[in-house]
This record gives sequence, C-alpha cells and structure tokens, in this order.
Amino acid sequence: MSIQAATKRALLLGGGLAASLCAVPAAAEEAISEGAGVETAVDNIVPVSTSLTSTPKCDATGTCRFQITPAQLLAKAEALVHAKQYDRALPLIEALGQVPDLRMQQQFLAGYIAVETGDLKKAIRTFRSILDDNPGQTRVRLELARTYLLSGKEASADYHFRLAQNDDNLPDEISRTIRNTRSILRDQRVWRFSFDFGFAPDTNINGATNAETIDVNFGAIFPVLGDAQGELELDENARQKSGIGQIAGFSGGVRLKASDKLAFLFDADSKVINYQGKTADDIVGQIAIGPELRIARYASVSLQAVGQQRWFGGKLATREYGARVGFQAALSQGQRVGIELDGRRKDSKLSDSFSGWQLGANVTYEHLIGKSLIASASIFGRRDLLTSDAFSSTNYGVNLGIGGELPFGLNAGISGSISRSTFDEAIALYSTETRKDWRSFGRAYIGSRQIKFLGFSPSVDYNYSRVDSNYDLYQMNRHRVNFKLAKFF
Repeated sequence: MSIQAATKRALLLGGGLAASLCAVPAAAEEAISEGAGVETAVDNIVPVSTSLTSTPKCDATGTCRFQITPAQLLAKAEALVHAKQYDRALPLIEALGQVPDLRMQQQFLAGYIAVETGDLKKAIRTFRSILDDNPGQTRVRLELARTYLLSGKEASADYHFRLAQNDDNLPDEISRTIRNTRSILRDQRVWRFSFDFGFAPDTNINGATNAETIDVNFGAIFPVLGDAQGELELDENARQKSGIGQIAGFSGGVRLKASDKLAFLFDADSKVINYQGKTADDIVGQIAIGPELRIARYASVSLQAVGQQRWFGGKLATREYGARVGFQAALSQGQRVGIELDGRRKDSKLSDSFSGWQLGANVTYEHLIGKSLIASASIFGRRDLLTSDAFSSTNYGVNLGIGGELPFGLNAGISGSISRSTFDEAIALYSTETRKDWRSFGRAYIGSRQIKFLGFSPSVDYNYSRVDSNYDLYQMNRHRVNFKLAKFF
C-alpha cells in the first residue's frame, strides 16, 4: 500500500470520526450544559441567519443586533462547522474567545477548521495547546493524530492514536478504524531518526569505588604468606572522580518493505560522552540488520545480525558481534508485549579475561494508564561466559516504569530496576568467596513540548546507579544529570 493510500486512510478516518462523534470533546459537552444557565451574554454579533432564537435590537440607522447566550453561540458555530460553512463559522468562533468557560471548545473548533482547510501547522499548534492543559481529551487527541498523519508524521500520529485507543468510551467502529490505521502506519513506516546533545554533571565519571582502602589476600600474591589478609590503599586513579561531560547521541532506522509480510530492517544507534582529558571518554556505536516477518495482523518477528564497538579512554575497548531475535505483538486497548533474545561474541581489547560469549533475554509488557500515560514492566536475564570464570556471571532482574504527557505541555516519567549478579569463581586476590552484587538503577525525566529552540525540545533527566558488592573494589554509586536538546524526525 502506498503513502497516498495511507493519506486516504487519514481522510476516511476523519470522516468516520466526524460522523461518529460530536464536534466537541466529551468534556466540552459537559461545559456546554453547565454554561446553558449562565447569564453571561455575547453582545454585538451580527446574525448570519435568522435561526438564532433571540429578538433583534435595531437602532435608528436600521442596524440590528442580537444578544445571545454562549451556549446558543456555540451551538450555531457547531452547526455551521458540521455544514462545512467554515467562513461563516469563523466569526462566531472568534467571538467565543470572549467566554473563558468555552475556551477549549473555541480552540477545538478553530483547530478543526484549520485542518479541514489545509492549515495543518496551525491545527497541530491548536490541538496541542488544548492537550497541554487537558491531556485526557480523546476527541482532541484523535484530531491531532489525524493532522499528524496528513502532515506525513506517521510516528507522531501512531503515538497519539495509541493513547486515544485506550479510551473505553470509544465507539466500536472508531476503535476498529484506529487499529486498522495503526496497522497501516506500522506497515508503511520507512525511516525514523532522532538526535540529542547537551551536557551532564556526573559524580562518578569512571564508575569506580569511593573506598580509600580495600581488603586483599596477600597469600594470593605471595604464597609463602598463606592466608594472610590486609588492606591495600587505592590511589586517586582507582577511585571515583566527578566531572561535567558533553553528551550527544542519535538513533535511526530504515524499514524497506519487500512484500505484504516481509520487510528488511536496518538500525543504528550511538552515544558519546566526552570529559576533560581522555581517561573517562566513552563512545558506543551499534548497528543491526535483518528481516522482519509479519506473522499476524498485529504481530511480527525479526532476526537481525548485530555489531557493536565501544571506545573508552580514547582506545578501542570491546568489539561485539552476534544476532538477536525479536517478537512484537499489539494487544487490545493499546497494550503491547515484546520479547528479545540476544547472543553475541565479545572480544575485549583490554584483557582476554573479559572476552567470551554473552547471552541475554528480555520480556517487556506495556499498558496504557488513563489517556496519556504508558506503564511498562520488564524481566531480564543475561549470562556472561567469559575466558575467566572469575568474570563470568549470571544476572537477572526486573524493571518498572511509567511516563507520558502531563499538563502545561510537559512530558515526564520515572523508572527503576534492580538486579542480582553472581559470579562463577572468586577473585583470589580480593577474597576466597565468589563475588555477588545487587545492582540498582533509577531514572526520572521531564521535558517540554511547548519550548522549542531551532526545532529542538529541552529535557532534563536524572540517573542514579548503585552497586552493592561483597567486594569493596566494586562497590559504587553514581549520580548524573543530563541537560539535553532533542529532535525527533
């Protein structure tokens, strides 16, 4: 199906929505009924027809004016919009701007006319301004999604259709239309790309311990000492350092459709952190390529070859290559489940002890909460089979998160994970016991949809990580704040 077909679907969707729902949001209907008894009147409105039920007041010059209630004015404006008489409706809609209680209805009608007359940028701004203050307005979100689709911004359209789909009060025919439209969007999406940059104050740029001394087994160094234990003082290079880094990252992908069920995926991601000097600079780049097969209308499976390289301290640290298998399925009411299996060979340039195989698995479930938030839960596991048994480990844990749109044009969220790592053998230099870690991570972010700088949106996210280990050398905690500007294409 061509992009033109997707655009036709957007037009059909708009017609279906207009035919199945009223011309104002559900919350607006309540405001109208409440406002019907308000004594506030809008004066000096020249009638466009005699259907307004009010007695005209005429002056000596023969000019007649009506005095009508806000509810009557809104009803007439709606009737003209339904009749597609937009030029006649606009003066009434502008007059509605004088009534604070009907501000949302006035904005909605103005946005609806904008999209119907081809002013898509104005329509997006108008609908977005409503959702900034009232993110639970499903009718407005559907119109915003349709406008994004007509603008060629399929990813944004799919996001808002998904949120709107969670409304239990949607008529069945509208829910089916949304599901079908989202299926077309996923099938037609060709590329995605995002880029961000900023700076990041960090309390532990080298991910090291803050302990001044660590316990060591001197017998492992000098066997003649037997089981002699003692403390070893760490120099400054082995302890945590703070700093402010410059950060940048991008994520992109291309999806080339070969048939109705088969497509080829190419994904690329990279993150860069630069600190003063080179000792803690960290650069990671990854690519993945392979086929995706649609096995059901709302489910697909993919197989990709994966390659990754990491540079740390200005030098190549690791090179990884392998494959991953993914499964994605969209469930009812905007829910989604994903499964990923990953296996790769890791070649360490720091020491052969860190080389070997990594096997991982992750299962994620997403669920819409309300009309603007997405909650997720993941369980994950990883097995490192490295050259050295002392560095080979099993890791498993859980991750929970929630995020989405808030009033005042804000996006925000919070997430956290906790995992357990156990290693195969002890590191004799530090202990006769095998290493065991508890690892925890937390993140909170907030960003603005309203503020733009050269097309980029500002955001701030706070990250906290901690390792509690029975080996003093590996105990650490880290705070980092990322101040970023980001753009999604």
